[in-house]
Amino acid sequence: MEKIRVEDAVGMPLCHDITAMRPGFKGALFKRGHVIEKKDIQVLLDIGKKTVYAGEPDEGMIHEDDCAIRLSEMTKTDGTHFEGPSEGKMLLFADRKGMFRVDTDLLNSINRIGDITISTIPDHFRVEEGDRLASMRIVPLFTDKEQIERAEGLCADKRLFELLPYKPLSVGIVITGSEVYSGRISDMFEPVVRKKLKYFPGQIKGVKICDDDISMITAAAEELMNEGADLLIFTGGMSVDPDDLTPGAIKRLGAEIISYGLPAQPGNMTLVAYLDDIPILGVPGAAISLPTTMFDVLLPQVYTGIKFTKKDLIGLGDGGLCRMCKECHFPNCTFGRY
Repeated sequence: MEKIRVEDAVGMPLCHDITAMRPGFKGALFKRGHVIEKKDIQVLLDIGKKTVYAGEPDEGMIHEDDCAIRLSEMTKTDGTHFEGPSEGKMLLFADRKGMFRVDTDLLNSINRIGDITISTIPDHFRVEEGDRLASMRIVPLFTDKEQIERAEGLCADKRLFELLPYKPLSVGIVITGSEVYSGRISDMFEPVVRKKLKYFPGQIKGVKICDDDISMITAAAEELMNEGADLLIFTGGMSVDPDDLTPGAIKRLGAEIISYGLPAQPGNMTLVAYLDDIPILGVPGAAISLPTTMFDVLLPQVYTGIKFTKKDLIGLGDGGLCRMCKECHFPNCTFGRY
């Protein structure tokens, strides 16, 4: 491989993309392999290119495009596809909606190797079909093949990325509160919950409205499970007032409470529990008055079928404070990253 003056490179193939930038555009003006013609000389000089690289790489070195391809091959992910290489990069895109997961420890290990750079959207991020998920390339034009081999070795028995699909669930909703049960006020939880669940696959199996009676609440939940509910959502009675019985009813069901109260706001008093494989969420009143709470953060993982651990929920503290923007942009924001 040689570094050659553009005036002397006529008839030679480029061994790298030539990038151009102008208002509204950044991309490859000439692609790798393009044979330089006399008319190209002025174009290259106009974008500041006095020299180009031509010829074959030195022994033991790998070109940026070939590196990007090998990096993409070692990180293939169900439900996604790669595009490229272009300008030395491969880009990963989502083919379906779901929750994007990144093994951040593995990602950091690869990025510590030297010339390799892989950047991603955050772990635990809710994505739509067509979203850009990751980019990978090497920084120089060529790198030692040993660096790529080290990265491939790190990924040999691990997955760097996953795009977890949402599984259809049958949802049972238990609404508590004497004021709702007696008809003194209209329930406002059900329309909110229905709107949020509409995004995910499955159906609402049933809705039960209960008095502030722990036996009634428990019986309603058991009835919904007998009817096939495999997700239970409780609303109302989630504060610390003595009359709020919902957490006690959930415990009486025999559920394991992973956390009652999360290091996050709004939705501080959210409850997460499991009864065998049935996830249970206790949703506090903030879900009625605010567009986004912990309820929105937790639902995507619930629908992937991956259980929360106490460690997961403690991790909500970093990124667990909503900025209360005048216009809500969730999930494209800092809230709920863990």
